[in-house]
Amino acid sequence: MSAMNGRVAVISGAGTGLGRATAIEIARKGAAVVLLGRRKSKLDETAALIAEEHPGSVFALQTDVSDEQQVNRSIAAAIEKFRRIDVLINNAAIFEPGRVGELTVEEWERQLAINLTGPFLMTRAVLPIMRQARYGRIVNITSGLAFNGAGGYAAYSASKAGLESFTRTLADEEESHNILANLYNPGTLRSEMHRTGKDPALVNPGIIRLATLPQGGITGTIVTY
Repeated sequence: MSAMNGRVAVISGAGTGLGRATAIEIARKGAAVVLLGRRKSKLDETAALIAEEHPGSVFALQTDVSDEQQVNRSIAAAIEKFRRIDVLINNAAIFEPGRVGELTVEEWERQLAINLTGPFLMTRAVLPIMRQARYGRIVNITSGLAFNGAGGYAAYSASKAGLESFTRTLADEEESHNILANLYNPGTLRSEMHRTGKDPALVNPGIIRLATLPQGGITGTIVTY
């Protein structure tokens, strides 16, 4: 029996790319999946793909993860439907170019709002039910740019560096509740953000491993594909 069987996983940015591929794979392994994203049409496409094989195990909610009220409302709806949340995968992100000397404040803040504040809001919303259950697995999707930086991607690099520090702090705070928080760096994927790269489905095993860690498993670490 799969370690995901009977679990409930929330995946942000589930309408395309890595989020879609991960949601489909998690559903195949027996979990119910809650799909979050800004574009309802893309979420509905993912939900339809999952429902073909696993009807009743998917719940799609249009959500801007940078909006506190939307996040809280969606997580409350997920809890009402499934009565639990075991896994959170913070995948939603935007990847927009911009050099330090040219970025507007609005461009900077938009990327930090989705890429960093979003995971914070999502995590804060699921912590109470995870603590109550004394079980939680949180996987935050990072990038090599968090460490290396890259000319022309100031806001994205900074947002992912912040996400890594946030994840290590979260891991330290929540380990006593059997909530494990880790980072996954999938490398460059073929998606709407990149025309070239790996097939998102190829990196799923690494995410699944982090989402199914046993009690006492690693926490506060980065796993790279």
